[in-house]
This record gives sequence, C-alpha cells and structure tokens, in this order.
Amino acid sequence: MNYIVIDQGTSSTKAFLFNSKGQIIHNAKIKHILKNPKKFYFESDPIEILNSIEILFGEMVIKSGNTPIKSAGLTIQRSTFMFWDKKTKQPFTPAISWQDSRASSSMKNTLKHKAKLWQITGTPLSPHFGAPKFLHFVNNNLQIKKLIKDEKLFFGPLSSFLTHSMTDNVGIDNSIACRTILFNINKNKWSKFALNLFGVPESCLPQIVPIKHNYGTIFNSNIELKVVMGDQQAAFIGNNGLQQNILAANYGTSASIQLNVGPSPKIIKGLISSILFSNSKEKVFMVEGTINSCNSLFYYLEKKFNIDHELMNWNERVKNIKTDGIFIPGFSGIASPYWKTGFEDILIDLDDDMNQTIRAAMESIGFLTYDILSFFKKNKFNVSNDLIVSGGAARPSLLQFIADITRKNIQLTKLKDKTAYGVLKILSNQFDQTSKVRLNEKIIFSPKDKNKSKVEKWHKSINSYL
Repeated sequence: MNYIVIDQGTSSTKAFLFNSKGQIIHNAKIKHILKNPKKFYFESDPIEILNSIEILFGEMVIKSGNTPIKSAGLTIQRSTFMFWDKKTKQPFTPAISWQDSRASSSMKNTLKHKAKLWQITGTPLSPHFGAPKFLHFVNNNLQIKKLIKDEKLFFGPLSSFLTHSMTDNVGIDNSIACRTILFNINKNKWSKFALNLFGVPESCLPQIVPIKHNYGTIFNSNIELKVVMGDQQAAFIGNNGLQQNILAANYGTSASIQLNVGPSPKIIKGLISSILFSNSKEKVFMVEGTINSCNSLFYYLEKKFNIDHELMNWNERVKNIKTDGIFIPGFSGIASPYWKTGFEDILIDLDDDMNQTIRAAMESIGFLTYDILSFFKKNKFNVSNDLIVSGGAARPSLLQFIADITRKNIQLTKLKDKTAYGVLKILSNQFDQTSKVRLNEKIIFSPKDKNKSKVEKWHKSINSYL
C-alpha cells in the first residue's frame, strides 16, 4: 500500500508518494506566486494553489500504478486566512498570508483584552492571525459584511478552503484552529468571548475536527483524506516530537522552536500554545516560539539587493564574514517573544557592505532562537541540552551560530522533508518506526565561540528600538 502527502507551503506545493516502508517512490513540486501589493501586504491566489494540488495529486496517483493508495494527508501553512462562498466554494478574497499584517489598525478596540484572549486561546493578539484579519475585511468591505449576515460565506484558514474544494466537506483541524484567536484551547471549541469580541458568527466558521479525521474522498477519486495539520506540527512529529519534553526546531520559510508539553495545554505569555496531535480520543499539546523571518528573510534580501536567487547562496556568502552589526527584520514583524507587527527594518552599525548585512540578518534568526529558548528555561520547562533541527534554512553557518550563542548541541538529521514524514507517521500509525534509521544519522554542531557580547548588543538594540 502507498500513501500520498501534500505539503502546501508559502512559495510552493510539494507532493510525495510513500510506500509502506516510509520510502519516497516519487515526489514533485510546483511553485506559486506570493504577491506583495503594498507594504506589509502578502497574499496568494487560492485557486492557483488548489490547481497545483490537483495536478500533483493526479501525478502521484499515476506514479503509484497498480499499487493501491491507502490514504492521503495534507500539511499546510497555518495562519493564512480567507473568505469563500459556502455553496460555490469560490474564493471571495485572496489567501491572506501568515506574513501579512494589514489588520494592525483593526485591533485597536480589542487590545485591552489581549491578556484574557491569550489565556483562553494560548495565542497572542497579533494581526498575523485569523480574528484580526476577519475584522479587517468586515470593516473595509460592506459586501462581505452583508454576505456574512446572510450566512453565505465561510471564513477560515487556507486549509479549510482547500479541503472543502477537494472533498466537498469543510472543517478546520484543531492544530490550525489555534491560529484563529477564536479557539478555546482548554475546551477544544470556539470561544464565545472571542467570537463576541471580534463579531464572528459561529455559522461563518468551519466545524472543528481532529488532526486525524476522515474528510472523505479527494477530487472524485476513491482515496480518502485522513490527515490535515499545520506544517510546523508535522515537522515536529517528523522530528519524533510526540515524545514528551522533546525539543526541536524547524527552520523553513518561517521558523518554529517547539516543546512537547504532554496531554494538557500550558499557557505561557510570549509563546504560543498549540495542539500538536489529536484524534477522536486524545490530544497532545506543545508550546512554541515562532520566527516570522527565516528563509523569507533571504528572499526579501534578494529583492532588496537585487541578487538573483541562484546567486544568493547565503550560507556560502556569510560563513567567513564577521560583523559587529545588528539587523532587526521588520518587513513581516517579529513574533516570539516580542510580538511586534510590521515595521521598518532596523540596521545598527552596518555600512554598505551587502554581505555583512546578510550575515547580520542571518544572526537575527539565531538571536530570536536564543530568546525563545530562554523563555522555555525561564518557565522551568525540562529542556534538553540538544536541539534537533530541520528545514531548508537549517544551513551550517546559521546552525553553528545558534550552537555558539545558546551553548547547545545542534543536531541536524540527514533525513529531509520532515514535514511530509510527520504526516506519513500519522497516516501509517508508525510514530516511532518510520525512517528510524535515517533519523539516527546526524550532523552535530557543538558550541565554539561564545559571542556573549553580541547577544548583549542584540538585547540592548531590540529593547531600545521596539
């Protein structure tokens, strides 16, 4: 039996065909455009993404040949939201990316409730998440407001639009529901307080379902969609994150440093509390610190410095570069633990040397990792001295810098595509067995230079300017 996993990301959609031994039989990728129509606006075309998924799904079916496909799963970017028609399933807005902070001005009347919201939802009040994006559109589009009143529109994450279009069934898995600021993480249902605060009718939202849930068959095939989940949760499970107290990080377009906290949620100011895994019988929770600007930071710098993507190769550019400069990336805001919305980039003690700026930008990812790990320690979590890492931005220059400033051993496993493997583990019920041998093949980055003064300069800078 084979399995299909769709990994839908910010800039591309990937598909994988796995056999029952966890081996990749075939994989393919289709890139798509992330538009930036205005400052702090980031959006994509949901139909373009849907079409990419349909093409890739069909390709995997063909490549499977005579071998039956047991089931399929979808992992996806988490905080991308949109409106679409309940009946026709046609998008009514673009898919507003997790990087987008256009909703900042819509949160003014809700700011005084941010502490209570965090306690209920486990999530900070930020324009990057669902409820403020809902408010933005309702406040700026009278037609949307009327159609919501007439119960003709759904509002939800891109994942819900896609599953609705793929299977005719609509739902929001509770790992992504955590990103709405409307979800009561303690009770696993929509929060009446949050719904009333943001003016969101429950009829406008998809029903909440577990991560492992049968949505029905995909694109008129006989293959059932049985897992839908957030990409960072999938990557964490791919890193064996279902073991309690395990610590891991995934450095992709954005980054997430994650800690499994077991069967009950832990609400920590500065960090996000999320559901890591769920089925009809159980839930596992995690706390995480998110970094908005990871690989997306280097795409941004490519445009800023007019560098061709093939020539960027930031790891090679910066590996022998030293700088006293500090770069605080503001174009998509800073998430954990500061939670500052989009602002102008802050450059300190950086001259016109392009490569020094790129090095300082890379170091900002390391500093934010340091700050998130410090929050774990401050809150007395049992944190290992080893940090397991994965993702496309997990390159040697960055990982050695993180090892130096955190004084942790950074373990980069050789197995790629951890996000897809995380979904496969759930589909196949092989949480410990899938690709176990490959997970033991690691590259270790051990601490060398301490860089204590540079960490102090980062904290002085970020506390002065933010």
